[in-house]
Amino acid sequence: MATSRVYARRYARAVFNIAVEKQELDRWESDLSRIVGLRENSDLVTLLKSPRMRFNDKSKLLSECLGEVSPSALKLVYILVTRDRLNLVADISEEYQRLLDSHRGIEPAVVITAVPLDDKTKSGLVKHLETIVGKKVIAQYEVDPGIIGGVVVRTGGKLLDYSTRSRLMALKEELSGIRR
Repeated sequence: MATSRVYARRYARAVFNIAVEKQELDRWESDLSRIVGLRENSDLVTLLKSPRMRFNDKSKLLSECLGEVSPSALKLVYILVTRDRLNLVADISEEYQRLLDSHRGIEPAVVITAVPLDDKTKSGLVKHLETIVGKKVIAQYEVDPGIIGGVVVRTGGKLLDYSTRSRLMALKEELSGIRR
């Protein structure tokens, strides 16, 4: 699994470099989305994996299924199919999106709270996070009653834990250290 993630990152970086060079960032974003859609058709995936089907037939089928994707994107699909790596396309797309967001100065964040937040609180929290990370923040919200209160934020490889649960655990450790 880790090896496939490495391959996906390599493909995504190559695709991103091509997209930047050709100034086709948005086009690649939509093309990758279309390519990811191929995986939803299990009959097509089975055909593409078949060693009995000639590559020319596979390429014709792919060209028909994908429609108006760029020639470079079509070549990527051909490479993935011939190397039996079409299963990587979702990871490639995800990594490409991460690179694209970074290029555009956007930082995704996962915000976990004990209760759902209202829009005003969400807006204030996003503004605060933007000042911390120095980028535009796009937040995804999750509710986890287990944190008791406060907020936990995962962004840019960082974990900001301002939850009541973590504070209580820290207090417990501090108090148990005093008793010894």
